[in-house]
Amino acid sequence: MELKLKLEQLHQRVNGLKDQICTEEATKNAFVMPFIQILGYDIFNPTEVIPEHICDIGTKKGEKVDYVIRKNDEPILIFECKHWKENADAHNSQLHRYYHVSKARFGVLTNGTIYNFYTDLEKPNIMDEKPFLTIDIEDLKDSSLKILESFTKTEYNLESILDSAEALKYIKAIRKEFEKEIENPTDELVKLLVNRFFDKPLTANRMIAFKEYTKKALSISINESISHRLKSALNINEKIESNEEPKVNPVDDNSDAPKVITTDEEVEAFQIVKAILREKISADRISPRDTQSYFGVLLDDNNRKPICRFHFNTANKYLEIFHNGKDAGEKKQLNNLDEIYDYRTQLHQTIALY
Repeated sequence: MELKLKLEQLHQRVNGLKDQICTEEATKNAFVMPFIQILGYDIFNPTEVIPEHICDIGTKKGEKVDYVIRKNDEPILIFECKHWKENADAHNSQLHRYYHVSKARFGVLTNGTIYNFYTDLEKPNIMDEKPFLTIDIEDLKDSSLKILESFTKTEYNLESILDSAEALKYIKAIRKEFEKEIENPTDELVKLLVNRFFDKPLTANRMIAFKEYTKKALSISINESISHRLKSALNINEKIESNEEPKVNPVDDNSDAPKVITTDEEVEAFQIVKAILREKISADRISPRDTQSYFGVLLDDNNRKPICRFHFNTANKYLEIFHNGKDAGEKKQLNNLDEIYDYRTQLHQTIALY
């Protein structure tokens, strides 16, 4: 996502400059203006990004909001900025006043690191007390970035944002209440759950006990759910790894593994196959690979391009050929190594497949 990449770059810039930014004005210029630019708005066009916009409030004249963003000659966003060391949640009353006299539907309170987005879901033209969206450039979340994308100049859509804002607002509120219940279950929740299976009166002592049981049950349920997901992820990784081609050692590899022993017969068989294949390809494309189970001959030293395999570790000797495809090997019994020449055609057909 291009937006995420640009914000990550801004994060690096913020971290590199923080100690040199000593004023609110410097915070606006170094951190906030690049953020607005990332959203696609022309910070050098005073009709699109208006700095120090006069926002008279009642009898107070000359009040100014830091930035007003306009699109199609209509204000869509107002920005109120604070020094990066200040808490971005501590000054929403000032933004609240500006919002009341502005025609913009969205207000942003920021310290250059955290951007709190507000709207008026509760009462028309009265800014909500809590933000519906928070963007922390030090902790970017894909779900939040998807909403932020709707604020970019090219994607801005008022109705879409308002729908998302309402959903985010109530999801956040429900999640907060749920987390409270996990930490300290209320009587209402305990009664709701316990009455489904416990048909005796809930006395005060029983309520105390069931509150503790509920807290433990919720905690166990969440922990087991997390554990199950982790195990599922690990199992997927294990399956992927088990399906990978096994690593094998070349004939001339100085491996310490004593179980891989290249015999004289395997070397001689390889030389025969090499001679047959040199009729079609150069010798440097023919590679040996010896493993505990078989001796393999590969094209271009690639495990996915097997030409043939020698199975000489049993009482009977076999040549495995792949002229019908790398996943359709056929074993042919050999009475002696010279019989490998009988499969010249199949060996030539195999290299033609790749």
